[in-house]
Amino acid sequence: MSVRRTPSWVSDVPRIQTRLPDPEEYLRFLQIHCKPSPQSSVQMTTYDIPKTARAAVIKQFKQDVVLENSYPVPSPADLKPGECLVKISYAGVCHSDLHVKDNDWGFPSPLPLVGGHEGIGTVVAIGEHTVDSPVKLGDRVGLKWVARSCLKCCPMTVTHANGCSVNGTWADYVVGWTDYVQPIPESLDSAAATPILCAGITVYKAIKQSNANIGDWIAISGAGGGLGHLAVQYAVAMGLRVIAIDTGESKRKLCIDQLGAEKWVDFMESKDVVKDVTEAAGGLGPHAAVIAVGNAIPFNEALLYLRAAGTLVACLNIVGSSTGNRQEMTEALDIVAQGKVKCHFEVREWDEVNRHVRRKDHRKSGIEIGGSQTRDLIASDELTNRRAEIMDKTEDALGNESDQL
Repeated sequence: MSVRRTPSWVSDVPRIQTRLPDPEEYLRFLQIHCKPSPQSSVQMTTYDIPKTARAAVIKQFKQDVVLENSYPVPSPADLKPGECLVKISYAGVCHSDLHVKDNDWGFPSPLPLVGGHEGIGTVVAIGEHTVDSPVKLGDRVGLKWVARSCLKCCPMTVTHANGCSVNGTWADYVVGWTDYVQPIPESLDSAAATPILCAGITVYKAIKQSNANIGDWIAISGAGGGLGHLAVQYAVAMGLRVIAIDTGESKRKLCIDQLGAEKWVDFMESKDVVKDVTEAAGGLGPHAAVIAVGNAIPFNEALLYLRAAGTLVACLNIVGSSTGNRQEMTEALDIVAQGKVKCHFEVREWDEVNRHVRRKDHRKSGIEIGGSQTRDLIASDELTNRRAEIMDKTEDALGNESDQL
């Protein structure tokens, strides 16, 4: 019987010799073996692109944006591989733009900065040496709040969040990234699709984050507002039963008659919002709640009316939903393209941007779900007392729960 001898690591195994490649030799290797194939390379541009164009620029915090008619347009020759130049046709004005302009988010943006974070336009140039681009010249694409994730720096690898500011969509020409611009379904009108790039994806992701199942009850605070009216439609399209919370007859008709909500609770007429919402969901309370307003009261109320093991999702970060990823953006647009969700919006002219930003500024003290009536009521004794009462109930409930633990 023969036995194979186990090799001695010192004497029998040949040693592996390694060395760092010579830089010039390595460069020659890349030039020979790593050339992009003709099929994967892209044409830079066939469009006549001006040297300057319009842009709405934030130059000083808490001041009006400056409308410039001769703002420099990036040259196609200066685009890096993977970058593209988009000629904007529609750009949205969102309350988040006000936070950037007023520098009240805690992480100031570098100035000057072109405002805006949602827009749709046409790809008119692509950076030289871009390979395997998912978009081509002439494609209609959207630019979102998350312009790109490098997945290299600490915020990208740890939180997958974007902490670096880039110029926004309030300009005729904007630089995007070929792997992050969003293809727009052909059936969608550009103006109608633009708000979906921010408000739509925000509430769509929030509803997904709630983990509500088909047939579950979901309460939506601010159901008749900019975010809320989209949230109601997405929830209905996903098979959920909606309790719309807002105020005013026009909002009730919108939510019940047009958007598909089953139940309505007017927070101004109701003597006990928590009780009314709980009863609307069969006496047990809804399975989930999405808060689409910027006021503390609905958050505190939701903690009291949700059923056991219910989920509260703020369009902020309680469960961790601020916006969606590329796949969820595609899903949100597809639902709109199917006709299940329609955004209510207004189209205004370029030179009206400051008026609309100031309008957002005027509304920031309100609940964002109503007009001047809501703003006036914010300072009233009735609402102040109600807020204090709810806060007391919340503290008592949390205190009792901690005592039991």
